[in-house]
Amino acid sequence: MWKRVLFITLVALSVFALADVKKIVFWTAPNPNQEAFWKALVEKWNAEHPDVQIEWSVIPAAGSSEEAILNAIAAGNAPDICTNIFSGFAAQLAEELDVLVAFDEEFGEEFWKLADARKMRNILEGWKLNGHYYVIPIYSNPMLFWWRGDLLKELGYDRPPRTYSEVYELARKWVVPKERYVIRAVAGRNWWDRWFDFITFYYAASGGKPYIENGKAVFDNEYGKAVAEFIYTLFKNGWTAVDLGQDPFENGTILGQIMGPWHLSYTKEHYPDVYPHIVMTPPPVPDNYPEDKPVYTFADTKGLVMFKHCKYKKEAFEFIKWVFSNAQNDAKWIELTHMPPAREDLGTNPVFAEYMKDPYFAKIAEYVAYAVPPALITNTIDVQNAMTTYLIEPLMYLKATPEEALKRAVEEINALLW
Repeated sequence: MWKRVLFITLVALSVFALADVKKIVFWTAPNPNQEAFWKALVEKWNAEHPDVQIEWSVIPAAGSSEEAILNAIAAGNAPDICTNIFSGFAAQLAEELDVLVAFDEEFGEEFWKLADARKMRNILEGWKLNGHYYVIPIYSNPMLFWWRGDLLKELGYDRPPRTYSEVYELARKWVVPKERYVIRAVAGRNWWDRWFDFITFYYAASGGKPYIENGKAVFDNEYGKAVAEFIYTLFKNGWTAVDLGQDPFENGTILGQIMGPWHLSYTKEHYPDVYPHIVMTPPPVPDNYPEDKPVYTFADTKGLVMFKHCKYKKEAFEFIKWVFSNAQNDAKWIELTHMPPAREDLGTNPVFAEYMKDPYFAKIAEYVAYAVPPALITNTIDVQNAMTTYLIEPLMYLKATPEEALKRAVEEINALLW
């Protein structure tokens, strides 16, 4: 009889204990390296916090992460916290759908303590939306210009070009029509390609100024004109082309192009003879850009958000703090993903000293503080499709002057924004 009573008691206690466990659903990017990072951290947290358990999985398969998350919101089964959020999607979730927690409002001083602990106060400014902070940036990939140092040396250069005029000078010495070109000026025709051509060049030319401000496109200014003229001049003279073939940088078809850190492993694996000759610089700038001023660039960056329906917001934020307050976790992130975490102290914190021995990673880390996210707008795709149609394609095909293309693009984009 006593055994039966004991069994019933243990079952009752187990049920009570399970009922008392706070569960937080957490989705992360479906990327093997990032999965390895989060899997280990979640297992450690769960072992140390039996009363608050993280139910972790990757974002479900769909056409895109954004589509999967929107579907989950509509179905009422979205996660409590989620990574892989880019700035435009964050704006859509916060403004149009009103489903995100503003970290600074909800957690106040605790949020700012985390910002200081992770050395990301300045980086956070690029994520501010209507005066609030809905995203904790996880990584920030500065887009840098890769140059073929070996080919430049053959041409008598001991450093890559810094200004537009220097790029033109290099083109005159290197370009052979329909055979080789100076740089890739346009990344492609997809909406996201604008991040890796016009927007990157614009940030460089303007010192990191916004191309959309207060809900209005503003890039028909001196900086936008300089960039448009640069792209137009390269196409007009045959110094670049629409189709540059497979791996034009590695194959020597071009001397330089905008690249992200993720491409290093590809080049190292497939073109080991080219890899040692990569020289990284910020993007070229207009001739009048001050030499003593840092050059800004575009940040390929994504972050973490918390949804308003999260039942245990305080506990979820404790997990977030536990992850991002520990620099060792960011060191592990670098080891597994080879991407720089969104920190301003990568070059000075001894925790990261081992990774700074890699000259490529050190150069990338140097520009994290000067890498600016894209505009926080709800209709990024429409805006950048318009940028392609009315600005980039007319410049590529010489169908409009730079001034005409800029004017039309800004008019069309402002019609979308208003």
